[in-house]
Amino acid sequence: MTLLRTLLFAATAGLALSACATPPGSGNGTADTATPPPTDAEETTMTCDAEKGQWAVGKLADEALVAKVKADTGSDRYRVIPPGTAVTMDYREDRVNIETDADNRVVTVRCG
Repeated sequence: MTLLRTLLFAATAGLALSACATPPGSGNGTADTATPPPTDAEETTMTCDAEKGQWAVGKLADEALVAKVKADTGSDRYRVIPPGTAVTMDYREDRVNIETDADNRVVTVRCG
């Protein structure tokens, strides 16, 4: 019985220690696998300007329109919001929100 307890303890300890191990592919912190810090040029984020997308209000929100609104407003991200859709309330200065009606026509273009 003592041998069985010893083996059970060893197996449990081995499993506990393996949980602390670094998963494969996660990097080991050495210079050759670490991602370099961003430079000032890489840190610049696009900022949304909703005024430049107001031309889209009343138009059909197809892929071409959404892409043009994204480009015109200078946004890095976008989301199309049909009526009744739940969205997060987080504010992102680099995102344009295109709200549509039941006919998929743009009702509002706003940043956030």
